[in-house]
Amino acid sequence: MPSGRAELLKINLRELEIDPDVNLETIAEKIEGYSGADITNVCRDASMMAMRRRIEGLTPEQMRALSKSELQMPVTMMDFEQALKKISKSVSATDLEKYEKWMAEFGSS
Repeated sequence: MPSGRAELLKINLRELEIDPDVNLETIAEKIEGYSGADITNVCRDASMMAMRRRIEGLTPEQMRALSKSELQMPVTMMDFEQALKKISKSVSATDLEKYEKWMAEFGSS
């Protein structure tokens, strides 16, 4: 269900500025099967993409001269797309199948 994943995204992104082009429902669909930790990693990486974009081409001195507020760039849909290319889900469909079989046999009813 994408809405649960969208809620996880909102929790992970609550302290970040998000560009209006970001569609959390679309991202939620793309992260189907991702664990909570995987989703956190995608959000963290997307936020780092925004900062990397801000400091690209600057000298170390110029980077040090930036204030914290100047480093705060909104996270864009492209940042998420790049993060999703780098971070894949850590739980496979086979793992989930094994878990479901185990729960069916031994889980509480």
